[in-house]
Amino acid sequence: MISYKDLGLVNSRELFAKAIKGEYAIPAFNFNNMEQMQAIIQACVETRSPVILQVSSGARKYANQTLLRYMAQGAVEYAKELGFNVPVVLHLDHGDTFELCKSCIEYGFSSVMIDGSSHSYSENIELTAKVVEYAHKYDVTVEGELGVLAGVEDDVVAESHTYTQPSEVEDFVSKTGVDSLAISIGTSHGANKFKPEQCTRDANGILVPPPLRFDILEEIEKRIPGFPIVLHGSSSVPQDQVAVINKYGGAMKDAIGIPEEQLRRAATSAVCKINIDSDGRIAMTASVREVLATKPAEFDPRKYLGPARDNLKALYIHKIKNVLGSANKA
Repeated sequence: MISYKDLGLVNSRELFAKAIKGEYAIPAFNFNNMEQMQAIIQACVETRSPVILQVSSGARKYANQTLLRYMAQGAVEYAKELGFNVPVVLHLDHGDTFELCKSCIEYGFSSVMIDGSSHSYSENIELTAKVVEYAHKYDVTVEGELGVLAGVEDDVVAESHTYTQPSEVEDFVSKTGVDSLAISIGTSHGANKFKPEQCTRDANGILVPPPLRFDILEEIEKRIPGFPIVLHGSSSVPQDQVAVINKYGGAMKDAIGIPEEQLRRAATSAVCKINIDSDGRIAMTASVREVLATKPAEFDPRKYLGPARDNLKALYIHKIKNVLGSANKA
């Protein structure tokens, strides 16, 4: 058993309370490798932002659970070396079983998500409460989920949305004891969040997705005032980066994300954690493709992963300052 406190990590409880009061959201950036972790910490130190290092089940398998533990510890020490000790949370994204959540807690995670949204409502409550009971013994915070997001993210696949029912949130929170709640109000996993026929076109012919259901969010806030809310599937799919990918041999067709102004609005509410994964993948892939296409003789991984890391850092600085509002909140 490794305590996250021995690794220099924090849980999300105090960070969320401050975020709700300050009307900003904590960035939850997914990572799989060293370059992504470096970019996240560099961006957060430079902007003085707290951060949630987010790991999916697939990423944990890819990176190795033991290496991840030391990478998280290394992230804390790296921030200090860069000159500012930003609060760092290590969070399991979309844990689907009690056993997975338990294992992550034992390997030093300070926060876990148990996603029981594919189960019946009663089974979701039972599973979530079981994880909460175990996690709270070690002061690990737990995120639950009500509603289903469409799209694909690693092992999480859903064909369509099931919006969160505000009438269920009070009962779910009270019976499970969760510390935060992921809701479904129209965000979606992956880079192709919407089909073109679901969108309208603006004056420039650019596809505009349907707006988020802020009415659902507002009703949830009324029913559980001050309770931490989480948005998954919140990448904006920057079209300039998609264009670079496609220019240099990629095939990202109809890639549509969530408009940043809607996420900025959400961040001023009880939404205190916003998950961003696909945007990071896109930024890194754009840089790698450009280097390999324009410098075909290059074979040193540092020569294409370095620019990818720099591009990712720039993207995250933009998100922190202009979308999440978490700059100078560490």
